[in-house]
Amino acid sequence: MSVIKVVIGDRMGKGQKVAVGAQSAGAEVTVIPGMAADMKLGDVMQQQQADLGISFCGSGGAGAITAQTKYGYPCRYGMRSIEEGITAINEGYIVLGFGFMDKEELGEKLVKTFIAKYSLKA
Repeated sequence: MSVIKVVIGDRMGKGQKVAVGAQSAGAEVTVIPGMAADMKLGDVMQQQQADLGISFCGSGGAGAITAQTKYGYPCRYGMRSIEEGITAINEGYIVLGFGFMDKEELGEKLVKTFIAKYSLKA
């Protein structure tokens, strides 16, 4: 795997800042457009054979749980910090559900952690 594929789905149609951070760390990123994009996360990950999915909504769970239920992606949800996301990746989760956190630092650190865990090249 030469390029890490990341899909971002945000309940409010955002996620662009996280995408910039993920791209700066070497990922190929798709931000799902439109409202309720988090609910399409699993579908888009499946279509693109993505390595990592990031979902944002108020509870931090709906899109991640849907991706897990529909496609079996291991998910952790309800997260509110970058550190929780890093821990989740290190524990083998590939779908991460956060409360609203559209920050470049989040995308960058998650991708760097994923690359380090799986000994990949950016």
